[in-house]
Amino acid sequence: MDEAAAALDRWRQQAIRQATSSGVDATEVDWLLRELAGWTPLDRLMHRPPPRRCAIEQLDELWQQRLLHNIPLQQLLQTVTWRRLQLTVTDAVLIPRPETEQLVDLALDCLAEFSMPGLWVDMGTGSGAISVGMAHESPELSVIAVDTSAEALAVAAHNIERYKLGQQISLLQGNWFDGLRQSSSDSPCLQGMVSNPPYIPSDAVEKLAPEVRDREPRLALDGGADGLVSIRHLIQEAPHFLQSGGCWLVELMYDQAAEVSRLLAEDGRYRRIESHPDLDGNQRFVSARRI
Repeated sequence: MDEAAAALDRWRQQAIRQATSSGVDATEVDWLLRELAGWTPLDRLMHRPPPRRCAIEQLDELWQQRLLHNIPLQQLLQTVTWRRLQLTVTDAVLIPRPETEQLVDLALDCLAEFSMPGLWVDMGTGSGAISVGMAHESPELSVIAVDTSAEALAVAAHNIERYKLGQQISLLQGNWFDGLRQSSSDSPCLQGMVSNPPYIPSDAVEKLAPEVRDREPRLALDGGADGLVSIRHLIQEAPHFLQSGGCWLVELMYDQAAEVSRLLAEDGRYRRIESHPDLDGNQRFVSARRI
């Protein structure tokens, strides 16, 4: 085995032992090696040298931060691979999860119902993942990406620029629809609203893994006493902006779909209220159309 590969392999074995004793997923070791050295499990099995030079000291410094301070690797590396995209993330934004890729799929399915893509809003955009994911696959789509956090919008701006989507996605700082209200006309203008809002009940936030509870923004996690405070607001306010037939689409906690569907029906301004499963079969998403 090449000397550099042998050194990485020795470090890998040590890091796996540390992960096991610390309760950390040991697959993160290979993830770190792939990101920093370009060294994949196949390279290791084939005894190939790493494509990029990487000091063991640099690897170990990041790995110890991961173990000792519960910092997610995505934040340490400031990047995440998501929906065939390479997105920048920091501790100012929620790390995009795999299930949110399905939210983009559902939004694109809804978009396909219209003869032409129109104007959508991504409420609580965070890293901009949803907006970038949609615009990247629908070149004629326009999206307003809204967030109350200036730090989050700075991250979103970086991701939008990376994929040259500035002509399709505009950023707006504000609290949900408040900023949109100030910049829109009196007539409903939106073809759709998509959101991955905070939906975890406040008490449950304290029980999350420390990598999430202590390292990701509480603002993006805490949905109030029952987890539905922000979702109720989106149900109430969206009809003022959605055109007739416009799509309302949110991601939820695994057990909230029935209650959110009830709230939408009770509101009286929505039709075609549907829940949608994630890959594990949980009803993770709810969609509706404006009457």
